[in-house]
Amino acid sequence: MTTLSLPKKPTLLSPMGWLVFLGFVLFLGVVTPLLNLYVSAGHPLHINDFVVSLVGKIMCFAICALAMDLIWGYTGILSLGHGLFFALGGYAMGMYLMRQIGTDGNYKSDLPDFMVFLNWKTLPWHWYFSDSFIATLLLVVLAPGLLAAVFGYFAFRSRIKGVYFSIITQAMTFAFMLLFFRNETGFGGNNGFTDFKRILDMTIATPSMRMVLFVLTASTLLGFYLFARWLIQSKYGRVLQAIRDAESRVMFCGYSPLPYKLSIWVISAVMCGVAGALYVPQVGIINPSEMSPANSIEIAVWAAVGGRGSLLGPILGAFMVNGAKSWLTVVAPEFWLYVLGGLFIAVTLFMPQGILGLWHKARLAWLSRGASS
Repeated sequence: MTTLSLPKKPTLLSPMGWLVFLGFVLFLGVVTPLLNLYVSAGHPLHINDFVVSLVGKIMCFAICALAMDLIWGYTGILSLGHGLFFALGGYAMGMYLMRQIGTDGNYKSDLPDFMVFLNWKTLPWHWYFSDSFIATLLLVVLAPGLLAAVFGYFAFRSRIKGVYFSIITQAMTFAFMLLFFRNETGFGGNNGFTDFKRILDMTIATPSMRMVLFVLTASTLLGFYLFARWLIQSKYGRVLQAIRDAESRVMFCGYSPLPYKLSIWVISAVMCGVAGALYVPQVGIINPSEMSPANSIEIAVWAAVGGRGSLLGPILGAFMVNGAKSWLTVVAPEFWLYVLGGLFIAVTLFMPQGILGLWHKARLAWLSRGASS
């Protein structure tokens, strides 16, 4: 008698994977704070504040790249509007930080300085709960999530896909950027929000608070990575990949793609909103330029360069591209956009699986050569 055994449920991480993950947790959550706060500036092991701020900012971008990988790499839907969700989360946090300034602003008013300058007498209705940190956390999730749910429902129900979907998402983020540039909307116009002083009634511009935000961002990135990996390894994730590879066949098998596409679209948008909320207190500013279509295109570039459909690849791509950007915009800022465009074209033509895919190919080639010898 023959017996059939069901395939084993995949583990979230291999034993080696858990060791590497734990290593990142210890380095980002323990070693980095110690080397930054308790090692003197002249010591060779000291990590200076600039590096902490830069890495913290890039980790926020890495969360966006991971969110893009879920919707593009695993579901086959290219969004060119994820910068909007990132900015909405940032604006939600920025509103709270502006209220935390209190009467310490230039005009010594309970209203934000830009409202006093524009001769506003009262807060707009959408600012009423901005002094509550709990309400702000809800808004960080609800603002991008609800917008993504409404937009995604009508787009996916109409079966808009491919380049048409990408163009519509780009048009959406451009429209919101123009809206937020207007002073009468109550979001600071061109200048946006800046000059933050406190968060939870604690001074924001201190090394200890900077490190708290750094560790919180690192924890969020690592947590989202585990969540994304769990999601992709589940039955839900396998359906997403089936939709990416052959959506019509998924429909013939009795699955409706709409709830799967809509749910992962909303999850991806919320992840970007959380990244935006973590980004704003670390860089100290949020304005409508964060909604520019170019920023959304950059998120797609990070995922493509690192290797979409791999989870680790987009995170790697975000660090590599933004590290190069940080260096090149100082050395030769006028060439950065050309380098970025050329990089995207080169990856699309010669490395469709990104840098991580190229590394896997080289590793397989080395293993096969070793086996043959």
